[in-house]
Amino acid sequence: MHSLICLQRGQLEYREMEIPFAEPGHALLKIKRIGICGTDLHAYEGKQPYFNYPRILGHELAAEIAVINDSNEFSAGDAVTIIPYYSCGKCIACRKGKTNCCAVIKVCGVHIDGGMAEYFSVPVEYIIHGDGLSYDELALVEPLSIGAHGIRRAAIEPGEFVLIIGAGPIGLGLMEFARIAGAEVIVTDINETRLAFCKEHLKVKHTINGAMENVMERLRTLTHGDMPTVIIDATGNRNAMIKAFEYVAHGGRYILVGLQKEELHFSHPEFHKREATLMSSRNATKEDFAYVMRCMKQGLIKPSTYITHRTSFNKIKEEFAGWLDPANGVIKAMVEME
Repeated sequence: MHSLICLQRGQLEYREMEIPFAEPGHALLKIKRIGICGTDLHAYEGKQPYFNYPRILGHELAAEIAVINDSNEFSAGDAVTIIPYYSCGKCIACRKGKTNCCAVIKVCGVHIDGGMAEYFSVPVEYIIHGDGLSYDELALVEPLSIGAHGIRRAAIEPGEFVLIIGAGPIGLGLMEFARIAGAEVIVTDINETRLAFCKEHLKVKHTINGAMENVMERLRTLTHGDMPTVIIDATGNRNAMIKAFEYVAHGGRYILVGLQKEELHFSHPEFHKREATLMSSRNATKEDFAYVMRCMKQGLIKPSTYITHRTSFNKIKEEFAGWLDPANGVIKAMVEME
C-alpha cells in the first residue's frame, strides 16, 4: 500500500508498505479522507513537542471498514471515523474517565504512526460509526471534538463574553460550540482572511485584528469595561499565549487549547488579584465525539464550509508546505483517497 512518512523536519517521503493485518480486536480500515491538522503542520515544521521522527502523520480520518472480525456493532463496508488517542485504561486519569490525558497516551500520527496511508489497522474500541454522516464530515469530527472539549472545560454560562484567540480550524470549532453554549463570542487573529471567514460563515459579530487594532481597548469597549470572563487560546503561539493573561476578567478563566514547546511566564500578582483560573484542554473524549456528531446531524454546525483546499493522496508531498503559508488562505485542507 502507499503511505506518506514525515522522515524529519521539512521532509516527506512516499513509501510502499505491507497492508496491515487485521489482528483480533482490530478493524482494517480503507482510508477515504484525511484532514490536515495543525499537529501535522507543526510536526512538519519541527514544532510539535510530543513528536518524534520518522512518523506517518494523519489522525483526522474517515474510512470504510475493509475487514473486521467478531464484532456485533460493525460490519465490513461501514463508514467510520476514529478516536485517535489510545489510552491505557489503568492510570489515574483513565480511572477518572479522562482518557484524553492518559499518563501514557499514544496519539495516532504523533506518538505512533497515523493514517496517512491507504489502509490503517485500528482497535475496535476506538472506532466510531458514521451514523449517516459524509466522509468529509467524519474527517472533521475529531478536530471539532477538541473544540467541544475545550468549551466543556470552560463551563460557559449563557451571555458570557468569550474571547477565542486564533481563527484556525480548532478556533473555528471553539467558536461554534461557544455559540451553541450561549456565549457572546469575540475572535482575535492577525489574518484578515480568516477573520472575514468567521464573519461570513460562522456569523461571528465581534472580530479583532491583532496586527491592526488595539486588542485591549477593543475588548474593554465590547465588554463594557469588564473584559472577557473566558479566554481560550487556539494559536499555540508563545507570545499570544503570554499576552492573553492581560485580557482575563476578574474571576475569569483562561483555557489553553493551543500547545507550545517552550515555557510560559506571567505576572503572578496580576493573575492572583483576579482569582483567575488557568487550565489546559487536551484532545477529547468519546462523549465529545458523540456531542459533535449530534450537532452535525441537527444542523447546528456545518463543518463542510471549513474545507477550503482539496487534494489527492499523491499530491500531498508537493502541496504540504504551501498549506503553511497564510497567503494561501488555508482553513482546512482535505485529502481525498481514491
